[in-house]
Formats: sequence, structure tokens, C-alpha cells
Amino acid sequence: MADTNPSQTHASGPQTTGHVWDGDLQEYNNPLPAWWTWTFYATIVFALVYWVVYPSWPVGKGFLPGIGKISYVNAEGEVESWHWNTRAKLLNEMQAAADAQKPYFDRIADLSYDQIAHDPELNSFVVSAGKVLFADNCAACHQAGGQGKIGSYPNLADDDWLYGGTFEEINETLNKGRRGYMPGYAEALAANEIDALAHYVLSLSGDSVDAAKAAEGKALFHSHKAACYYCHGDDGKGRKDIGSANLTDQVWLWADVPGAADIGTRAARVRQVIAGGLSRGVMPAWEGRLSPEQIKVLTVYVHELGGGQ
Repeated sequence: MADTNPSQTHASGPQTTGHVWDGDLQEYNNPLPAWWTWTFYATIVFALVYWVVYPSWPVGKGFLPGIGKISYVNAEGEVESWHWNTRAKLLNEMQAAADAQKPYFDRIADLSYDQIAHDPELNSFVVSAGKVLFADNCAACHQAGGQGKIGSYPNLADDDWLYGGTFEEINETLNKGRRGYMPGYAEALAANEIDALAHYVLSLSGDSVDAAKAAEGKALFHSHKAACYYCHGDDGKGRKDIGSANLTDQVWLWADVPGAADIGTRAARVRQVIAGGLSRGVMPAWEGRLSPEQIKVLTVYVHELGGGQ
């Protein structure tokens, strides 16, 4: 229990509050440092100003909106001012970024692909802006680095181009989209015929296969019964006009042959594609979703990912 010392000032010691515990334990009465006191007052002033400028206290079903305003361009192209909030701030920053990029997009719109490719400044812009456009619109399917996914989406970082890898062909792919298709042969061919075709397809890319089955598969490949040659060509190198795969280059999109450990598993994965066919090779058209300048930037960016043609 604390006693009270009536004397708070000692001639030879510091000032105390006058409270004493256990006869000799006293509480000093040291003042706060001046800098601390003024900092505390400053925080009070800052809070008052913040409450006035920015949205703050709830009032009824609303809140104090503050006097701070922020402007941005809405979807109709009109300048709209609103009380400060993070959404309006984001729209304002996006508009500022678009304004900063506009001179580059305008230059790109007026230049050929070769001129863009040989302009160091525009190349740097394509790398930075193209990477963002790719991440926002393409990476969900083709992955962040463009490496794609076997069985689903093409690899854009290699030198194999289903529909062609020139600037013009990539631009057409982006604008119009693509719809790949391969019929399933499960009902048209017997199981042993599908197996023979799988061995022949593997042999085209240099794999060690059953020679007898590969020979049978070759005959089927070039026959009217299977008619594989019609899409993939007599030499199996595919056709760019319809996006049919090159079967001779050891690049596999739909069958995960590289991930198989033995010939049996590799053949099984190719058989699955031949029997079931393909209908998921669909890429949406970006014309109308992105501006022509943005598609042009993406064209150059994707072209450089795989070295182009």
C-alpha cells in the first residue's frame, strides 16, 4: 500500500510525485521530452486533417466522404471525379500509365514489323508492355514464360509453329483465333490398327518401335481408310493452313511422349490421341478485346519468345 509523502521536492534530489511505497520506493516526476510531446500533438493535427480530406467516420448509412477528389476516364471516355478511394486511384493510375504509353503505341501502329524489330527503343517497350499484356491475357493458358502445357496449350517458346511463325501469321492467329480439330478413330479403326498407327507416328520422330507394326501403320497412314496424310501430309510434316502438327520433329503437344519412360507407355499415349481425337485446340480471337496496337505489340513479343520465322 502506498503512503503519501507531503514533500515532493528535495533539495538534493529529483522531483517526485510524492508517492512512497515500502518507505523508500518513490515515483519520479520527470517531464516528457519536448520532441515527444510535439510529435504527439502533430499526430492529432494529422488525424484531424486526414478526417477532413479523406473518407473517414461512418455517418448513418454512409460516411464522411472528405474533400479530396480524384479524376479518371470512365468506360464511356468521359472524365469523372469522385471522392478519394482506392478504386478511383487505381483507375487514375491506369489512365496515367495508358497516357504515358500512348506515344509508343502510336509509333508502333505506323511502323512495319521489321522497323519495330530494328528500333532499340521500341524493342525495349515491346518487351515491357508485351510482358504485361501476355501476363494479363495469354499466360493463363500458355504459362508465364510461354512454355505451354502438353495436352492442352502449345509451347510458344520453341521454334515449332502450328499455324506459322511469321509476324503476319502470328498477328492473324491473335486477331482471328484458331480452332484445331482431329477426328477420333476409335470407331473407324480396330484396336490393332490404332496401335500400328501409333508405332508409325513414333517412328516418324526417330523413336525405336516395332518395325512390323510401323510398316502396317505406314500403309494405314497413307490409305483412304485412315487418311492421316490428308492433314499431316505425305511426309508427316503437317500443314500450316490448318494447324496440323508436324509428326517428325519430336515436339509433342497433345501426347506426353517425352514424359513416358518406355515404348509401351509412349505408344499408349499416342493411341489415346488417335482413338479419342482432339476438339480442345481452341484459341479465342482477340480482335475487339484488345486494340490493334496492343495486338501488334503482342505479335512482336510472341514472335521473339520462340525466335519467330
